[in-house]
Amino acid sequence: MAHSIRRDSPELPDFSLLKRLARDQLIYLLEQLPGKKDLFIEADLMSPLDRIANVSTLKQHEVDKLYKVEYKPIISTADQLCFLIRPRIKTVKWICDVANADKAAGKLRRYKIIFTPQKFYACEAVLEEQGIIGDVTTDEWSFYLLPLDDDIISLELPEFFRDNFLAGDQRWVRTAGSALHLLHSLYGPFSKIYGIGRCSKMAYESWREQVEEGEQRARQAEIGKVFLIDRDVDFVTPLCSQVVYEGLVDDIFRIKCGCVEFGPDVTSSDKSIKVMLNSQDRVFNEIRNEHFSNVFGFLSQKARNLQTAYDKRRGMDIKQMKTFVSEELKGLKQEHRLLSLHIGASESIMKKKTKQDFQELLKTEHSLLEGFEIRECISFIEEHINRQVSMIESLRLLCLLSITENGLLPKDYRSFKAQYLQSYGVDHLLTFANLRQLGLLVEQQPGETLTVMESKVGKLVNDKTAGKLTDAFSSLAKKSNFRALSRRLNLVPKSDEEYDLRVPRDMAYIFSGAYVPLSCKLIEQVLERDGWTGLEEVTRLLNGHEFAVTGSNGVDLRGKGDAQRIILVMFLGGCTFSEISALRFLGREKGYKFIVVTTAITSSSRLIEALLDNQV
Repeated sequence: MAHSIRRDSPELPDFSLLKRLARDQLIYLLEQLPGKKDLFIEADLMSPLDRIANVSTLKQHEVDKLYKVEYKPIISTADQLCFLIRPRIKTVKWICDVANADKAAGKLRRYKIIFTPQKFYACEAVLEEQGIIGDVTTDEWSFYLLPLDDDIISLELPEFFRDNFLAGDQRWVRTAGSALHLLHSLYGPFSKIYGIGRCSKMAYESWREQVEEGEQRARQAEIGKVFLIDRDVDFVTPLCSQVVYEGLVDDIFRIKCGCVEFGPDVTSSDKSIKVMLNSQDRVFNEIRNEHFSNVFGFLSQKARNLQTAYDKRRGMDIKQMKTFVSEELKGLKQEHRLLSLHIGASESIMKKKTKQDFQELLKTEHSLLEGFEIRECISFIEEHINRQVSMIESLRLLCLLSITENGLLPKDYRSFKAQYLQSYGVDHLLTFANLRQLGLLVEQQPGETLTVMESKVGKLVNDKTAGKLTDAFSSLAKKSNFRALSRRLNLVPKSDEEYDLRVPRDMAYIFSGAYVPLSCKLIEQVLERDGWTGLEEVTRLLNGHEFAVTGSNGVDLRGKGDAQRIILVMFLGGCTFSEISALRFLGREKGYKFIVVTTAITSSSRLIEALLDNQV
């Protein structure tokens, strides 16, 4: 059931150091405001902060009361106020309002703003405009990386995707470069860096600048190769329904900072319980990467094994019972509690996801990926919209149809748009504009059918004058070219034979054998080839911006120990739990260990929500 791990599998670096560094720096910044103070924390920083420094740690450093930033007049009576915030203009303006209200009331206080992960010039400009620049002190908490598990690290920047890919705001690129620089400083020189995507290239260049500015210290390498990938290189994968256990738990319950809150329907009580989901949870660790169809069988077997372990008590003498109680009972009780929770979660998922509607949904997705029965898929999506099943799901299916078909026929596009706006409101006109701008939901232009486009691309690819291709390919920037990519990389396995989900044969198992994630397939191909050689057609279809460079110390460290089999993959714009499961599978097959660094965990619903814009 649980995938076996190769005996020669390398050990991962210890990322707990990242937490210790972040905590120590935060404590240092708090102590710059000596004496008692109240701390105001921005809502989306509360969960990450809890993983770094809990309330008792903050209290030890003279934080009296904690408040959530709520953009309304404050009730604190403290003489010193500290604000821990993201560098957002809205929040800075609210702090200015607080300070100016105090001034008007004749109340003297000291104010300190701690921006994380960095402060931007625009925020300081607001402080100056509002006339309080001299009344506050500002600092940066360089909290770039939060380890969520042994092999998952997050920047916890969900806004990165919308800001960078939709709004064209590149302010977070340096943050990504700084995160890479921190990993490089702590875990030694990288031997090779590969990347694809415009944002990846900029993040790499930002990191190189920081390396050149800083001191070079000789360190033992703990990470070998690094792969940077932009989210817009592969939109298909996050638009597909997740069917591995961890992905489904995220879709149904929303995993936040590695934690999930299970409600009364899971806990079989009147209380909700917060559970940390990581490799320390032995039950979860064995099922997290499994296709959901295998999970119940495993949990049933686990329950039987647990019962057998409890039954050992029968016939024990006093000495054996004492040993059992002191050495085994606590562990069995903990395992029993976790097993009950995961059985409850699985039952809840079953109720929501194994209905006829969900099976039809998966069938439609698989048809879109294969390019079969497209008119039937269109009818299904129309029915989905007209029945108002789900605003997010409807958009997700529309985007998947558009990407896999390289855009919608003009009559289909207009029809879908009219039906959607009628079902969910005309205020979603801006959402359609956002999706169009990103190339997620577009209308085919005359003469741009799939065959015509592929033929154009084919001619460009075969053109000997490669230097003249840049302009021609930029005109195809918003075209997905999914079918051509699918054929060249074999993303949709042939469905001639039955796919045994209990014994997966490739990464396609994460989508029931229907599709190998493009992002993960690219990583596999580049690692096999040690670069992009032989993948020229693929990179041109993806609009280029690929690179492969030898590490910062100028020496190729190939063959030096376990580090060369530890691969760090940084997703800029978010990655899904399905992709993480696929990379874990690839690592087990090839003898690698993958570390996934992402700007945030994403999913189809999060991706679409980030692009919703229903303000008229």
